[in-house]
Amino acid sequence: MHYQFQFADVFAAWPLLLQGTWITIELSFTAMLLGLVVAVAGAWAKTAGPKPLRWLVNIYIEVIRNTPFLVQLFFFFFALPSLGLRWSAHTAALTAMVVNLGAYAIEILRAGIESIPHGQVEAGLALNLRRHQIFRFVILKPALKAIYPALTSQFILLMLSSAVVSAISADDLTSVAANLQSQTFRSFEIYIVVAVIYLLLAMAFSVLFRLVYQWTLNYPDRR
Repeated sequence: MHYQFQFADVFAAWPLLLQGTWITIELSFTAMLLGLVVAVAGAWAKTAGPKPLRWLVNIYIEVIRNTPFLVQLFFFFFALPSLGLRWSAHTAALTAMVVNLGAYAIEILRAGIESIPHGQVEAGLALNLRRHQIFRFVILKPALKAIYPALTSQFILLMLSSAVVSAISADDLTSVAANLQSQTFRSFEIYIVVAVIYLLLAMAFSVLFRLVYQWTLNYPDRR
């Protein structure tokens, strides 16, 4: 096999690749922030909420964790519009990513919360702290510190899984790559470049998460 690599067409389309990369970053980062909010609320509901709420959260987790992300994406983009809820591909992709991440992150955060010794909670009560203060300062921060590596790994997995949103024509990096492939027919070169971009994004997010850990969760330990 004598294959000649020709990256000229790929590099000539760098503005499109850059735009697709930025949309992937925007989607992923927004989904991470919103998914973390869902995770905190869901973990609280599952560990300290009323029984009906715990029941609903458990159903949500089981449904999301036992169905493919692609099916969830199609549900938000194709199924819900038939009920009158119409939104763009970008909004549907973001919603599906948040819902998917939330289910996994709830279980990760719940494990961290349940690892906190009950004595710390009793100490918070002895100091006359309110319930929300105990959850925020005594439970949540140590729990996040304990499960931070697992949580950030799930964040990076979400970013890589965002490539699936191209199936509903969301203008992410993979969607741009598919359009370039149909125009240039340089599949090998295009997907080599795209794979390298995803690798660099994963490494960049890893560095960012380490910095966040040092600046926030680990800050008191450095004083």
